[in-house]
Amino acid sequence: MPKKLEEKVGHLSPEELKVYKFRHSLAHVMAAAVQKIYPGTKLGYGPPIEDGFYYDFQFPEGTKLGSDELAAIEDEMRRQIKENHEFRQYELPIDEAAAKVAKLDEPFKTELIADLKARGTETVSFFEHGSFTDVCEGPHVERTMHLPQAFKLDRVAGAYWKGSEDQPMLTRIYALSFANPKELKAFIRNREEALKRDHRKLGAELEIFHISDEVGKGLPLWLPNGTVIRDELEKLAHEYEFKYGYKRVATPEITKEGLYYRSGHLPYYKDSMFPPMTIEEQGPDGTNIKEVFYLKPMNCPHHHMIYKARPRSYRELPLRLAEYGHVYRFEKSGELAGLLRVRGMCMNDAHIYVQPEKAKEEFIKVMQLHLDYYKLLEFSGWYMRLSLSDTESSGKFLPKPELWKQAEQLCIEAMKDMDLDYEAVRGEAAFYGPKIDVQVKNVVGREETASTNQVDPMAAQEDRFDMTYVGPDGELHRPWVLHRAPLGTHERFIAFLIEHFAGAFPTWLAPVQVLIVPVSGEQVGYANKLSEALFDRFVRVEVDDSHDSLNKKIRNGTTRKIPILLVVGRKEIEAKTVTVRRYRRKQQQTVPFDGFLKELDEEIRTRKWVKPDQI
Repeated sequence: MPKKLEEKVGHLSPEELKVYKFRHSLAHVMAAAVQKIYPGTKLGYGPPIEDGFYYDFQFPEGTKLGSDELAAIEDEMRRQIKENHEFRQYELPIDEAAAKVAKLDEPFKTELIADLKARGTETVSFFEHGSFTDVCEGPHVERTMHLPQAFKLDRVAGAYWKGSEDQPMLTRIYALSFANPKELKAFIRNREEALKRDHRKLGAELEIFHISDEVGKGLPLWLPNGTVIRDELEKLAHEYEFKYGYKRVATPEITKEGLYYRSGHLPYYKDSMFPPMTIEEQGPDGTNIKEVFYLKPMNCPHHHMIYKARPRSYRELPLRLAEYGHVYRFEKSGELAGLLRVRGMCMNDAHIYVQPEKAKEEFIKVMQLHLDYYKLLEFSGWYMRLSLSDTESSGKFLPKPELWKQAEQLCIEAMKDMDLDYEAVRGEAAFYGPKIDVQVKNVVGREETASTNQVDPMAAQEDRFDMTYVGPDGELHRPWVLHRAPLGTHERFIAFLIEHFAGAFPTWLAPVQVLIVPVSGEQVGYANKLSEALFDRFVRVEVDDSHDSLNKKIRNGTTRKIPILLVVGRKEIEAKTVTVRRYRRKQQQTVPFDGFLKELDEEIRTRKWVKPDQI
């Protein structure tokens, strides 16, 4: 197997390789079918993916793709499969390959071969089946009759060539593909159930957030219910960070450009920053002064300036500065997705200034804080990724190899000491240091970073922020900095929580914690007295005093996913009790109201999650 192909598929098990082959082969069959139905269509990329495959195309102008068109392409694919074409591979010298692709009139493949030639590639691999030819290393099945029939063209999306907004927009057709029809049906059924938990769908239904074109793409408006969730997460962070020894700070949302040149965000992070703002004002001597400001993409430069506000001693370290800070990043419009990818966000940020010899100990404490949060929230479906530098990406990372080596070794040793599994990847580090990212997939399979813990040995250096502390020897030393955000941003973390809880939040986190449901109008006065008692204990409570029937009131409360409904009728008034109905739990209990208050207080204090029987 060629070295490049070995790197791509050599790690796969025999069963995984089998799946890879048939999905890759089906991508070629789909491309052949598209070109048969739509002559003149140009080819982009067509790889296998986790649940199937896709292919990018440049269709002739005016082409529209709907469900009927996808069905026709799928029919043509099945027809070609029955013809039992052989997948035949051959190689050509790079210049012959370029001439062949030019003759095929495939401009994107021509560009691909030019890129290969620039990297020193001498030969190019092709695969053919029937009359279809593609530039491809493989691997593929031997013949089309070996392909499973369990595939379905799924959806159409836009995709920039090479993933760059500077390149043409192509049309991407996604397809599902499995070994047999049973697996395909199970996947579709499970996905339909999962999509009911989509944070965009539930965010609208439960009135958590709203994104308005008049305000701007990627700039969410938090509605009252969503603001409650934000406030509760901040309260949680305040409590945990207090126990871990953090001090809270607050910083402005714009800054003069010089600070970002000093931090390295200009130029290393410039593409993700909003354009500058130029302000002209009169100076003390009457002359006009122009100053350039940026919306801050990160809180770290501001925290570094707080550290530098006065001389520091080793006795103050580690100094842990925490802030729920607003930052702004210019995400590409095509990448924006509900709360997962936004342009304005509020980050659970902190920067820890620590003696280098104690940095590993502090790194471990941060990872433990991550685990504390995840255990409390019963968060699942995540894995840890160790993001390292890449020596081949010379312009992407600060060029201090010895510090990189020390910082990366620290991360590896810390994770080993904690017995935490992780996946190491090269080239995904921050420009100033390695990091542990907690990766989570949302309900549509898109992977995002939920939390992070980053090691930065660079910020304190003389050529950057020149931060020092007086050590036990009376000499000046440079601290290391840990950048950490265990709850990520409000936006992304709440998106994950909406999907994790399917909108049925634990009582402590729920926008409305208790809904009191009087059986009839006669019990409204009693219900209001109970509401006052709960309100005095800072419980978020409402009374449904509408003229709806009891069953409809209960249905309304369930639709709103309120965790606790208190039903009160004549019997409850006489006995000073309440009938407690919890969200989607079969059993209900009639208990003294005083007893319910004690139980509720404890449930909220400990942030306990009373799980529904079915979410």
